[in-house]
Amino acid sequence: MDAAVKIVEEAEYDMRERRDIVSGEIMPENRIIRFAFAPDGSVVPDVAAKLPGRGAWVAATRAAITTAVEKKLFSRTAKANVTADSDLPARTEAALLARMVGDLGLARRSGRLVLGFDNVLRQLEGPKPPQALIEALDGSKDGKRKLYAAAHRLELDCAVIETLTSAELGLALGRENVIHAAVQPGGLANRLTLDAERLSGFRKAPLSGRNESPRADERENESPRADASKRK
Repeated sequence: MDAAVKIVEEAEYDMRERRDIVSGEIMPENRIIRFAFAPDGSVVPDVAAKLPGRGAWVAATRAAITTAVEKKLFSRTAKANVTADSDLPARTEAALLARMVGDLGLARRSGRLVLGFDNVLRQLEGPKPPQALIEALDGSKDGKRKLYAAAHRLELDCAVIETLTSAELGLALGRENVIHAAVQPGGLANRLTLDAERLSGFRKAPLSGRNESPRADERENESPRADASKRK
């Protein structure tokens, strides 16, 4: 196994809670992002929450980060003048995307990723079903609906990740037109689900959730409800 994959797979995923400096609300890790205060006084997105020194936590939405910048809440938290530029929301989204792209590459290289509608369907119906379904944000609704229906019929507790476009999935996996994929259980699936939930705060579509049966009037157009907090 790739050493980097092993590190991710062996990592513990206890859901931490932190206070959002904008709303004051205590939030779980899948809804909040850490920002570090760099030595030069700049505010840096710390999506892995591993950078040293003091930092601040903000809800994982474009609106919350914009508010923190405009109201100078980072300086208030740091008790010092720190620089949070107006492009901080865009840089945060890019950092989350880069981490997901990297983890998808790790999953592919380790053989933990299945690609293509037929392969994903076989995986769902097999003895070792995936932990997460990945659907391109701009993919066919018909294909998604069939996979969601299969997961529900089999009573699988699959997370659904629907925050990346087919182009972004293709970039991560080194191939064109990636629409359907699935990730086997483990730390990589956990982390992809967590980051997808956070990335959804920067994008219009829902996001990551558990497979659930939609109401009759929703089955044609909607994916399962977002709820990534019940990770294994």
